[in-house]
Amino acid sequence: MCGLAGILHFDSGRPVDPGVLEDMISTVRSRGPEGTGLFTEGPVGLAHARLRIIDLEGGDQPIFNEDRSIATVLNGEIFNYLELRDELRSLGHRFSTNTDTEVLVHLYEEEGPDFLHRLNGQFAFALWDSRRRRLILARDRPGILPLFFRQEPDRLIFASEVKAILPALATRPSLVPEVLEQIFTFWAPLSPRTIFDGISEVEPGQALLVEGGEVLRRRYWQWEFPPMGEHREADRETLTEELRSLLADATRIRLRSDVPVGAYLSGGLDSSAVAALIHRERGDGLRTFSVGFEDPALDESGHQKEVVEYLSTHHTEVPCSGHQVAAWFPRMVQRTETPVLRTAPVPMGMLSRRVREEGYKVVLTGEGADEVLGGYDLFKEAKVRQFWARYPDSTRRPALLRRLYPYLELNQQQSQAYLQAFFGVGLDSPDSPFFSHLPRWTTTSRIKAFFSDELKAALGPEPLEALARVLPRDFGSWHPFNRAEYLECRILLASYLLCSQGDRMLMAHSVEGRFPFLDHRLIRFASQLHPRYKMRVLNEKDLLKRAMAPQLPASIVARHKQPYRAPDIPAFFGNAGPPEYVQDALLPDTVRRLGYFDAARVGQLLKKIEGRRAIGAKDNMAFVGILSTHLWHLEFMEGSQVRSHHQSFTTSG
Repeated sequence: MCGLAGILHFDSGRPVDPGVLEDMISTVRSRGPEGTGLFTEGPVGLAHARLRIIDLEGGDQPIFNEDRSIATVLNGEIFNYLELRDELRSLGHRFSTNTDTEVLVHLYEEEGPDFLHRLNGQFAFALWDSRRRRLILARDRPGILPLFFRQEPDRLIFASEVKAILPALATRPSLVPEVLEQIFTFWAPLSPRTIFDGISEVEPGQALLVEGGEVLRRRYWQWEFPPMGEHREADRETLTEELRSLLADATRIRLRSDVPVGAYLSGGLDSSAVAALIHRERGDGLRTFSVGFEDPALDESGHQKEVVEYLSTHHTEVPCSGHQVAAWFPRMVQRTETPVLRTAPVPMGMLSRRVREEGYKVVLTGEGADEVLGGYDLFKEAKVRQFWARYPDSTRRPALLRRLYPYLELNQQQSQAYLQAFFGVGLDSPDSPFFSHLPRWTTTSRIKAFFSDELKAALGPEPLEALARVLPRDFGSWHPFNRAEYLECRILLASYLLCSQGDRMLMAHSVEGRFPFLDHRLIRFASQLHPRYKMRVLNEKDLLKRAMAPQLPASIVARHKQPYRAPDIPAFFGNAGPPEYVQDALLPDTVRRLGYFDAARVGQLLKKIEGRRAIGAKDNMAFVGILSTHLWHLEFMEGSQVRSHHQSFTTSG
């Protein structure tokens, strides 16, 4: 992966200032520290920061076609570039490099904007066609790579990260209250909105065609499921073999690289499956990396070691303490460019740092398997709640929910009344499009009680109303399980997991993550299946378990999914008390000055924490959300450069 930035003036007579482009691309240097390329031609300017993965010596960008009438800068990889290159050469195209980027300009020459359908990859790119005076900005199907833009009356500004847009602006954009409310409901903004006023993202599976001063948004792909009764059905052995073949090929083409490739290994089924497939393709010697925690409830190192021994990988574990989470939290906010409700991105940043220190720039991960193949406990929960909704007065049916979360000890101690109150949200409307997610979103929304009166007065439409407006037209005809999958993919996957927890933490240290489970061929296969092939009764990812059983330890295949979590409030309030930046950011005067939250309520939360009273999930989300919002403001609105005593992620205490 790399970084890109650019400007297009709608007035063809107005040139782009190269100095501004240099300022823009310099802010995302960590995305591509191994080379910088600039291109200006009349009203357009493109900039690129390169991370050398393929064609190390000859792949500097921008890349051009034969007569230099088409130029492109790419962030990401086109995994089927070898096949496309052979096809294009047979059609008479001449290549001047061995990089995957060059297929973009030649394929565009052949097929125009529709060439996006031919790409198998993870990408965000800008392509300039000087003959047609046309700019294309495009993003990969599931949204692995980010791409942001600001449209003004006389120009379009775009970049891989928002921070690279800011140098081109006269003033800093303010926070959008309704987007903050979306984050405090869904954990992430609703695409294409961002927390920055006037800055949007190119949506996953979308392209912007800019021509003649007009910006057209064209969707070339989206998450789709068949109507009820039209799912694909076949015998399980046939489907198992098809899944195994698709996943093996998705992994194989993601090993294409001119630098060594490693893998993340959490100890769960998904990352273990990817490691096993790499091992099958490459043999012994795979480098694997993982995070370990002091808290046994969070740590999975025992399972990681089991897979390491089974596959004979060369493994590195990065220990992560609560102290480190607190120390690197401000840096994480600066990287993610958004308020967050979890500290989980921090250890992933620490992990990417160690990967780079070990000499690796590419890792494969298991991200996406839960969304594509039905792995989340939330899907089980929705299935049980649908079952319960048929007999809402039942006391035995909600008791089934206790079994879903064995890793949450507190849940096992809750009373029947608590279970019915928590999981019974929306039980009277099982046909609601949001039925599957209502308990989660309702719980998260309670932290909006901390909003100040001023912020509440500035809010726009309710988050659920905003979401309802962007649902696919045929959403209501889908199976409830598929609706739940869509909501998870549409909101959380791209906007949080692949962005804040994925791309931003990887690229903080110039590491490229690759995701075999998000190959669009595999997504299409899984989307057509009846949900029973994904979740058999309450056995998650049934088809994947069958596919990988011959290649992994039985205990790894059979183990209950444990979601990745990191220390929250306890990380900030150790024996030495909270770090100085936490105290400063949450001072009553600071809370009142920034105006997002109610100072009295924030004070009550801090007293509860410091009094060592029972801390619940709502408290954790509220604290992390409030702190990250203030750090975001100080960083991006005031340029305060808030930091702990360290200046970057680290792997030691």
